[in-house]
Amino acid sequence: MKIKFLLLGTSLFFLPTLSLAQCVATQDCATLGYTETSCNGGKGVKCPFGNKWACLEECSDCAKLGFTYECKGTGEKGVGQSCNGKYQGCSCDSTYQYTCTGTGYAGGAGSACGGKYAQCLCASGYEWKDGSCQKEALNGAQGDLYYCDGKVVGVKTSGMNFYVAMKDLGSMYWSNANSSSQNYSFCGNLKGTLPSKDQLLTMYNNKSSLNSLLSANSGITLSNRYYWSSTYDGLYNYYGVDMSNGPVGSSWSLNDNYYYVRPVLASY
Repeated sequence: MKIKFLLLGTSLFFLPTLSLAQCVATQDCATLGYTETSCNGGKGVKCPFGNKWACLEECSDCAKLGFTYECKGTGEKGVGQSCNGKYQGCSCDSTYQYTCTGTGYAGGAGSACGGKYAQCLCASGYEWKDGSCQKEALNGAQGDLYYCDGKVVGVKTSGMNFYVAMKDLGSMYWSNANSSSQNYSFCGNLKGTLPSKDQLLTMYNNKSSLNSLLSANSGITLSNRYYWSSTYDGLYNYYGVDMSNGPVGSSWSLNDNYYYVRPVLASY
């Protein structure tokens, strides 16, 4: 076999700079120079269209056919068959899929493969989540709003030193109102409490602003009903505040009166 015929016959199929879409070549293995059933020591290239081989005697023959890439870089693997340990091209592992550019990105994490990374570094205020740099979820007190994993869970107005829960817990006896408020979770282990008489009066005085904030953040506005407080009147009873006009009264029948309950977060 003359190697010059092999090179001429295979150049259309192996040189990576040529486009198969622009030319039509024969798919006959023998015509292309693939005439052997096997090669000593495996030194050969298999015909793309059959089971015949073209055997190579020298390592330089592989280079002439375009087998010049070792594909040993980070995340790289060879494309197709190899010739003396080299390939005609390399590709990257599928984990290397991120360009790590754009808003919220600070660059790639680790080494790149083909200009892409397995993970990205995010800019301040962003976090790596679900394959992209996303804005960090807000948590804790942020002005008049209290957040838990990006969701508003409490509101307050200027001058208030406590946050009001986004909804009522219903109407109930005082003992249930107290325990339900203490078990109410604003965020994880951060529990609420039943508001004091003074806190309820502050809520009444700022009801319009509070209701606007509640409505704007998917909350439930305060009702024009009596709400339980945690303030004891000294006579075995607890105060309630009427959110419709603000009067304060103590209940003489704790187990007979159903008042509304709205937990507050006073420590944050």
